[in-house]
Amino acid sequence: MDVRVNSLAERPDRLPAVLGMADTWPEFVTQDPVGNAHYGRIPTELPEYALFAEDGEGEILAHAFSVPFRLDAEGRGALPARGWDQILLWAFSDLRRGVRPDTVGAISVVVSPRAQGRGLSAVMLSAMRANAAARGFREVVAPVRPSAKHREPHTPIHEYAHRVRPDGLPHDPWLRVHARAGATIDSVAPASMTVGASLAEWRRWTGLPFDTAGDVEVPGALVPVRCEPERGYAVYVEPNVWMRHPL
Repeated sequence: MDVRVNSLAERPDRLPAVLGMADTWPEFVTQDPVGNAHYGRIPTELPEYALFAEDGEGEILAHAFSVPFRLDAEGRGALPARGWDQILLWAFSDLRRGVRPDTVGAISVVVSPRAQGRGLSAVMLSAMRANAAARGFREVVAPVRPSAKHREPHTPIHEYAHRVRPDGLPHDPWLRVHARAGATIDSVAPASMTVGASLAEWRRWTGLPFDTAGDVEVPGALVPVRCEPERGYAVYVEPNVWMRHPL
C-alpha cells in the first residue's frame, strides 16, 4: 500500500486531521480515566512519538502513538500489572520530572475504518519500532489488546494469550502481528485498563439493561463487566498481554 508515514513533530499541521480520524473503539473503552487524562497529551507534548499514515491525497489512514518512559527505576523494573494505564502514568511523570527514558511503550495503533484490511496495522507497528530505534532505544514494550479476545470473554487471558496455531504463531490476530514483527510474550497485565461508571452510563454506552448483579457480557469487551445494581455501579477491568520488541 502506498502511504507516507510521518510524525506530528515533522508535520504539526496535520494534528487536526489526525485527531479527527474515525476509529472503531467501543464507547466504553474510551472512558478509562487514565486514558482520558493522558492519551490526548501525546500528540501535543510528545509529537515525535505520534505517527500517522496518509495516502497520496492527504487522507489520514492510520495513526500510532507511543510514549518514552524509564523502566529501570526504583519501584519499576518489571512490566506492570496495570499495563496501559501504568505506562501512561510513568511516561508523563517522567516527562514532568525530566527523567531520562530507557524504553518506549506502545500505546495505540488505530486504523481508519475506511482503510482496514490492508495491512496498515503492521505498517504502523513497524514505523513505531523504527522511530524508537532511531531515537536510540533498544526496546519497545506493548500492552497488547488481543483483537479477537472479545469473542471469548470467559476464557482466562493467560490461556488465550498462549494459544498458538500449528505454525507456532499466536492464535490471536493482533498478537500474531506483533510476533511476526519480532516480539515475544513477557507476561499478562491483568488490570491494564479500568473503567468504573454508573449503571446509567453503562446503559448509555452499551444499550444493555445492566439490572442484574454479576458478570455482564458486553460487545467488544475482553472480559465481562461486573455489575452491582445495589450500588448503582459497574466496573470493567481489561487484561492485556505484554509483548517485548527488541530493537
